[in-house]
Formats: sequence, C-alpha cells, structure tokens
Amino acid sequence: MLMWQTQMCLLSGLVVLVLVSAGSPCGPGRGYGKRKHATKLTPMALKQFVPNVAEKTLGASGRYGGKITRNSERFKELTPNYNIDIEFKNEEKTNADRLMTQRCKDKLNSLAIAVMNRWPGVKLRVTEAWDEDGHHSEESLHYEGRAVDITTSDRDKSKYGLLSRLAVEAGFDWVYYESKAHIHCSVRAENAAATKSGGCFPGSSSVMLTGGGTKPVRDLQVGDKVLAADREGNIIFSDFLMFIDQDRTTVREFYVLETEEPRRKLTLTPAHLVFVTNNNATDRSDVRAVFASSVSPGQRVLVVGSDVALGALTAATVKRVYAEEHRESYAPVTSDGTIVVDRVLASCYAAVEDHALAHWAFAPLRLGRALASLLGAVGDVGGGKQPDGVHWYSALLRHVGTWLLDGACLHPLGVLPS
Repeated sequence: MLMWQTQMCLLSGLVVLVLVSAGSPCGPGRGYGKRKHATKLTPMALKQFVPNVAEKTLGASGRYGGKITRNSERFKELTPNYNIDIEFKNEEKTNADRLMTQRCKDKLNSLAIAVMNRWPGVKLRVTEAWDEDGHHSEESLHYEGRAVDITTSDRDKSKYGLLSRLAVEAGFDWVYYESKAHIHCSVRAENAAATKSGGCFPGSSSVMLTGGGTKPVRDLQVGDKVLAADREGNIIFSDFLMFIDQDRTTVREFYVLETEEPRRKLTLTPAHLVFVTNNNATDRSDVRAVFASSVSPGQRVLVVGSDVALGALTAATVKRVYAEEHRESYAPVTSDGTIVVDRVLASCYAAVEDHALAHWAFAPLRLGRALASLLGAVGDVGGGKQPDGVHWYSALLRHVGTWLLDGACLHPLGVLPS
C-alpha cells in the first residue's frame, strides 16, 4: 500500500512538471546548467566541418566498421527511405541512394522538414547515400550507409551554407560543407556501444564520503553522504538517494576526460552531463553542463584538490579525450543533483543538456524518497536493494522528454533507456 501511495505522489508531481514545462522547451533554473537561448542560425563556411574533429573519431561519427554489400549479413542494417519530401538522384538506377541506416534516415527526414520550412517549395535532395560500387575513398562511411551527400532540389548554391547548418541542427553527427556542389553528412553506427547507454559511471569509479573515506560507486547505499556541490558551486556532502540506472553485466563504451595538473580522469558515458568552464572557475556564470561527448581538449572541468577541507573547486584543463569499455554501469542520484566522481564534479543526470531542468524534473522523486524515509520504507523506492535496469520514474521522464523537449536539448544518441 505504501509503495502505491509513493508512486502516486511521484506521478502527480510529474504531471505538474509536464504541464508547467510544456511551454518551456529547454527548461528553467539558475546556477549550473542554465537555460539555452534561441540563437540565429549562422551559415557554415565552405570547407568547414562540425564538430571540429575528424569524421571517424570520437565525438563525431566514429570509426569505420567495414563495407556492407548486398550479400553480407550486415545488409539488413540498411533501410530504404521513401520520404516523398526528399529527392533522390538515383543515378545508378538501383535505389542505392535510398538505402541508409535507420539513424541516418531519421536525421535526413528531420532535415527535410527543416528545408521545407526554411524554403517553401524547395526540397532536400540526396545525391549519394549507400555506395555499393566503390566510388568513394577507402573506409568511406558511404559504404556503411552512414553518410549522405546533399543539396537543395533547386541546386541554389547560395543556400548550401545554411543547409549545412540545418543539417547540424537536425542532429547529424558530422557535417562537412565539402564543396560548392554538395554537403557531406554522416552519423554514428546503429550498434555502437555508446548508443546503448544513458548516463552512468563505471562501478569502479570512486566517490568521497564524510570523514574522508572513499567508496566505489557500485557500493553506494542509501544513507551515504557523498561529496557534491550546491547550486552556488560550494563543496558539500549530499545524501545518496538511489541509482536511477544500474547494470552489472553489459559492456559499454565510456568517455575518459583526462586533465592536466591537477591530474584527474573522469570516466562516464557519452550522454552524461559534466560541468565545464572556459575560465579559471572564479566566474560561476561561465560554468555550464554539457554532454561528455561534447567535451574537447582545451576546455576545463571542475575538480577538487587533494585537501577537500579547503572547500573549493578549481578548474583543470582537459588534455585528452578517449574511449574505454567497461562492464558495469551505475547512475547515482544525490539530493543536490551533483556528485564528485574520481575528484571531478559531474551532474547526476544525462540525455537532456539542461542540468537545471533535469534536477527540477526529479523533484517528485526526491519528495517521494523523503516521504518513504519518514515512513520507514526507504527500500520501497530504490536504493541498494533495487534490481538492475532503469528506474521506472527515470524511464518515464525520458519518454516524456522525447514528446516535449526541443530536439536541440536531447543527446544525439537518444534518450531512451538501454
């Protein structure tokens, strides 16, 4: 009976949040993770690519996985695109230009809508998609159906700079204004390990407890107080509430953010939020929450020194970003929505690039935890006894987020639980 009452409390709170946030596409709040403001789209320049890294590297579309042929087992990874709002060149007369991965198809269809909205009467045009004839360079993502070359249907080259920017906004993982004749766009692989994760840390990652001790994330229990930061950026100890996701068996891809002095390594999934700044962290207005996959060398993350008693965060420059695979993943949540993991400050949230909104949305869960604690039923709503998988409230929020939130707020890998 108590479990049912607690869930009703959480659901009622969620309904209120949904109604209030329906008109606010990227969420409210102050402090870390401020709301994004709409910006005017700036056309890309010829030869510019976004993000500013090589196509087949971490942070863009990822490494090449091998050529797909009509006779290969992987051919089933390709799906035809029959969108009537897109023109396909189809010069091979085999409909190869209609074949692509589902992720590529989804981004292309989103871009087609943006093109029609921007230029009424004009359609998106695909000149190349999957390549079965070997017309591209070695290890081209066209051979996997993960890349498309595009123009507008009217071939108006003056539109291509803005078309490139629209492709970025549509969620392509790498966009290259390659020539005056076309734009090249590509996406990550459908089966990439990163796409199967929400926002977590490896179980071996370390958190700091009151009294100066440490504990692996996997061993956290309700009642633990872990090092975190409040809304003003002050070091505090915050109550560990529960894991909103945990998985002790699946091997996933994690990003490792390695800093210069002081030397730190934070390991987390691509869609997890971490706090960055462009200065020495003395100006709190510059601190913002971004996806781990968006962090690049030269940016700064917030870290704690060897003496936590000093109570201050400092900024450490990221010198390297690379990938590792780990078995076990855990997504701990604290009362304050932040947590220091391996001496680096991170958000407890993922998938939506707005820390304040995510913390606000989890308010009913915090209320439910407090209520259950007062009534002596802490285990009923999660914590150390919970089974593997995404907590029901977190899964519900992720689904609601796909309905209500502006796509620019969502991580390009998606927000659905693994």
